[in-house]
Amino acid sequence: MKRLAIVLALVVPMLMSTVPAMAAQQLTAAEKQKLFLKGAKLWPIYCNHCHNARNPAEFAPYQWDAIMMHMRTQANLPPEDAEAVLQFLKTAR
Repeated sequence: MKRLAIVLALVVPMLMSTVPAMAAQQLTAAEKQKLFLKGAKLWPIYCNHCHNARNPAEFAPYQWDAIMMHMRTQANLPPEDAEAVLQFLKTAR
């Protein structure tokens, strides 16, 4: 029972981190553009900190969702910054 509580304590925050990604789908075009520009500025800063920044066209948009969920936890990215970088990576092709 304790293991289940520990697993839930670890998984629920990760699932909650996908809420901003779902909210981005409801943004206006101007808001998406602003988020894209912010992501374009943050992308090389965060990604180059540990490795070379990936080309946005290297992966499909659905793959960036999984990659960013993992990298957000690895790099301890704030949700707003992670969402901006994700928006950039998914739309910069």
